Amino acid sequence: MKLKKILNNNAVLVVDGNQEKVAVGTGIAYGKKKNDVINKNKIEKLFVMKENEKLQQLLSRISEEHFIISEEIISYAEQTIGMKLSEHIHITLTDHVSFSIERIQNGMHLKNKLLNEIKILYKEEFEIGLWALKKMKERLDIDMPIDEAAFIALHIHTMKLSGGNYKETVRQTTIVSEMVQVIVDYLGLKIKEDDISYQRLITHLRFVLHRVKHSDQYSMDPEMLTMIKDKFSQSYHCAKEVSEQIAATYHIDFPESELGYIAIHLERLRE
Repeated sequence: MKLKKILNNNAVLVVDGNQEKVAVGTGIAYGKKKNDVINKNKIEKLFVMKENEKLQQLLSRISEEHFIISEEIISYAEQTIGMKLSEHIHITLTDHVSFSIERIQNGMHLKNKLLNEIKILYKEEFEIGLWALKKMKERLDIDMPIDEAAFIALHIHTMKLSGGNYKETVRQTTIVSEMVQVIVDYLGLKIKEDDISYQRLITHLRFVLHRVKHSDQYSMDPEMLTMIKDKFSQSYHCAKEVSEQIAATYHIDFPESELGYIAIHLERLRE
């Protein structure tokens, strides 16, 4: 395994057989030059990526410390959730972390409008994000706002093999957030983030969107639906208002049975 290019002190491009790889290890490039043999014992991670060129470009322009922190976050995330993340996370998360650190150091704080929804929908990933903030504090003595934990959580979630597309995840979380806002305004509620009924509602709305997207709606007995309309009329009309606004904005149509289930959750929230 020979060195082809030094990316930074802790990352090098190597040639292994006929294949180019990115080798990562503490001080792996120290005292090395092109065509030197790389000691395999110094390698902590070895990447064979479709996006090797993008990773090389990224490593050549960001702080080494930012790269090291990002890799520690990725390793901790994989260990915590018990699965390998998509290799693309080595580019997306590293780029995000580096840019976020630079932004905070320059006094630019970016609010995450989906913070509350992310904390509930992606709880495990959010906890990893909080761990990442502590790591940045330890290493760089920088106080990252809690909003950044939510941004990191989204990156981790979408880089799970089943996590889906980042933009689609943000879109669905945004829709849930807007649905909650309609509910709060319509019913005049003051809700608490740690209220179990609120958390159930957030989770339910997310699964409603998933079911509607995949045409896998829950059915409801007609008599049950009639009873809900009558007994929980305000909650049902609120669910209908939510449905109409989401249909107008996102062209997503909720079947009547889903409105019944949403109404049940709203009634719990009202109580």
